[in-house]
Amino acid sequence: MSLPLFPLNTVLFPGCRLDLQIFEARYLDMVSACMKRGEGFGVVGILEGREVGEAPGRFAWHGCEALIRDFHQQDNGLLGIRVEGGRRFTVQSSQVQPDQLLLAEVQWLDEGEDRPLLAEHVDLAALLLALAEHPMVAALGMGGVVEGQQALAHQLAYLLPLSQEQKLELLEEADAAQRLARIQTFLSALQGELIA
Repeated sequence: MSLPLFPLNTVLFPGCRLDLQIFEARYLDMVSACMKRGEGFGVVGILEGREVGEAPGRFAWHGCEALIRDFHQQDNGLLGIRVEGGRRFTVQSSQVQPDQLLLAEVQWLDEGEDRPLLAEHVDLAALLLALAEHPMVAALGMGGVVEGQQALAHQLAYLLPLSQEQKLELLEEADAAQRLARIQTFLSALQGELIA
């Protein structure tokens, strides 16, 4: 599957929402083409380089499909879009187009069957419920009550102040229960740093 890529200093997860401001010609063209075809584009984390200008030197080989859910003209006249994370993927190969747009051959990753939350997930579910009170999270319509392990893992991985490296590690993890266990480990380390 050929997919245009949008490298960002953000890691997108399935079911999570992201607001983007589009102003570079290559991305305006990409968004227009995606909307005409009813398709998404890929968000990958930048490992080396910048979001603006030439295509980044290095980017993560795991990413998430971004599906355009809304668009509007912002007060500054630029195009604003809201995307929602779709399927996870692995980049098989990529090439830079003449306009600096990255085009990649991707393989979709299997999400497996979602499982219900267990007793060990009570604290994490309560944390997501508390995060829903934050104005920025509420503006995205995220947080709150979720039914399954995947939604809980994806939203926490996206919303918590983890490093990009940790977020990429969580995006690569195939099993939701393992992803939740890693989040718990990261949180324990974070709390330890705050106490110290």
